[in-house]
Amino acid sequence: MIIQKSTNPRISTFDPDNFSFGNTFIDHMVICEYENGKWGDVKVMPYGGLPFSPAMMGVNYGQACFEGMKAYKDQNEDVFLFRPEKNFERINKSAKRLAMPEVTEEMFIEGLKALVDLDRAWIPQGEGMSLYIRPVIFATEEALKARIANKYMFAIVATPAKSYYTEPVSVLISDFYSRSANGGVGSAKAAGNYAASFYPTQLAIEEGYEQIIWTDDATHEYFEESGTMNVFVRINDIIYTPPTSEKILDGVTRDSFIQLAKKRGIEVKVEPVAVKTVIEAQKNGTLKEVWGVGTAVVTSVFEALGYKGEKLMLPSLPAEESFALALQKDLVNIQTNHAEDPFGWRVLVEKKILETA
Repeated sequence: MIIQKSTNPRISTFDPDNFSFGNTFIDHMVICEYENGKWGDVKVMPYGGLPFSPAMMGVNYGQACFEGMKAYKDQNEDVFLFRPEKNFERINKSAKRLAMPEVTEEMFIEGLKALVDLDRAWIPQGEGMSLYIRPVIFATEEALKARIANKYMFAIVATPAKSYYTEPVSVLISDFYSRSANGGVGSAKAAGNYAASFYPTQLAIEEGYEQIIWTDDATHEYFEESGTMNVFVRINDIIYTPPTSEKILDGVTRDSFIQLAKKRGIEVKVEPVAVKTVIEAQKNGTLKEVWGVGTAVVTSVFEALGYKGEKLMLPSLPAEESFALALQKDLVNIQTNHAEDPFGWRVLVEKKILETA
């Protein structure tokens, strides 16, 4: 691994109380290039622009996938990653589906640790604060040919993060547009999946909703995901969530919520969730909560469901009665080292680079 430290770091200008999530980038990034059938050296280098051509195949033909993950700083200034091996496995699953070369553990895990170690000062402390990390693979070959590219780049960039979607949101149940289809790339974290979701989401916003609950492409009778999140439904005291499939992303937060719920003794059913069942439960008063989970948001509680021109309100539960908020607290406490980690999810980022520099 090659480490090139910035000669003009910007950390002194970073205000952890006043920054824009997604637009404020740390001082360094990870870059690794693929050419002639193999990956080159992993480089940790100053963050900045790179020279690309409009003929780059990733732009023209969509060979691009990414991950979303976080690093956390505890009260002792120790820094932790959360289940990074899951993101490593998933980015390779996505790459394989898009006919791109898989990355090595050294590139992903060690590159990640080196970057976070070097820029640990950028990780804000406090409730809801973290460093959001974006590993990405994309085709870089310059060629206007609809085929598998021969050149790629693996990169990791990161931005300080704070809580968003803090208030309950209203979501529109989609009865026309779909996020994915059988035989498609729904289970891959492909860049194009997100581009395709923007227009339907914009239509939902124009109707007065913040997000969409995606339904199956064949019948629109079953929940799949919500926005960029996996979705959970609580009817009485049972939690339901759709099974992962070739259409549904295998979310790390989703898996963590399921395990945490079982640890609490909450019954979880991983099975198809029918729109009809959810609407009937709302009508008869047994629908207690619907929420989405994901790395960026952690938990987004829904206050209303839009369906066929009707806005159906959900109960406003006290925090102590909410399964969604209880599980979110359990998860965040593990992530931030405020609780024991019986699952072995937390990964300490050792101080190596700064001490040996």
